Amino acid sequence: MTATVIDGKEFAARVRGRVAQHVTRLKDDHGITPGLAVVLVGEDPASQVYVRSKGKMTAEVGMKSVEHRLDADTSEADLLALIDQLNNDPEIHGILVQLPLPKHLNENLVINSVNPAKDVDGFHISNVGLLGTGQKSMVPCTPLGCLMMLRDHHGSLSGMNAVVIGRSNIVGKPMAQLLLGESCTVTIAHSRTRDLPDVVRRADIVVAAVGRPEMVQGDWIKQGATVIDVGINRLDAPEKGEGKTRLVGDVDYASCAKRAGAITPVPGGVGPMTIACLLANTVTACCRANGLAEPEGLTA
Repeated sequence: MTATVIDGKEFAARVRGRVAQHVTRLKDDHGITPGLAVVLVGEDPASQVYVRSKGKMTAEVGMKSVEHRLDADTSEADLLALIDQLNNDPEIHGILVQLPLPKHLNENLVINSVNPAKDVDGFHISNVGLLGTGQKSMVPCTPLGCLMMLRDHHGSLSGMNAVVIGRSNIVGKPMAQLLLGESCTVTIAHSRTRDLPDVVRRADIVVAAVGRPEMVQGDWIKQGATVIDVGINRLDAPEKGEGKTRLVGDVDYASCAKRAGAITPVPGGVGPMTIACLLANTVTACCRANGLAEPEGLTA
C-alpha cells in the first residue's frame, strides 16, 4: 500500500486564493481592507525569515501588511504600549507578536495584552477558553490548517479515533479540542505515554507534534490511517556536504508511508498551511469586527 501524499503547498495555495477572493469582496462591497500587524522583537534569524514570508503573502492576497521591528532590548512597557496602539487602530484587524520573545519579556503577559478579537494566533487565554468550551474563538493557525486538510481528505471525521502526540499550548492541546469538536474520540499522548506505539496503533488519525525527529515509526501506524506530521526538525546531512542539514518531521516518513492511507510530507505538508491560516484568521477577524458574514471554509 502506498499512502496518498497530502500536498500542503498546493492546499495552502488554494486557501490563499479563497482568502484573496474574500479580501476583494470586502474592498469592493464594503470599502474595507483587512489589516495584519506583525511585531518582531530582536533579530532571531528564523523569525526574520518567517516575518518576511508573512508580509509578502499578506500583500499578495490584497491585505494591508504592517511590520514593527523592535530592538532586542526593547522594554516590556514599550512593547505593551505598541500593542495597545494596535489594539485601538481600526485599520488593524489582526495582531501577531512573533515568538519566541527575548528572555527579559514576559511572554504570557504580552500574548494576553493583545485584544482577543485581533489575536489571529489564537493564543490569548480568552480564545483558549472559548475553544475549550466549544464556543466561537480565534483558532491557532497550525491546528486549523491540520483540521482543514483532514476535512478535505475525509469529509466527516465523526466517530474516528484520533491520537495527538504532543501537549503544547500551540498545537497539541488546541488540535485535540478541534478534533473533539468534529466528534472524534481523542487521545492526547506525549513522550512519557506508556506503550506509546500501542496507543498510536489504535488511531485512524495520527497528529504528530512532539518535536522529536522521526520518532513515530511505521510499525506504530494502523493500516490505512491518516498521518499529519507537524514536526519540523533539522538533522545533520554530511552526505550533502560539510555543515549541511536536512528537514525531517516527527514521523519516519519512509516507513510510515508504507502503512498509512494518507500522509503529509516534511517539508511541504503542514508548514505552508500555517501562514495560509494566519491570513484566513485575519479575514475572519475583519468580518467579525464589522458584523459581516464569516468566510465559508476558512474557519473551524
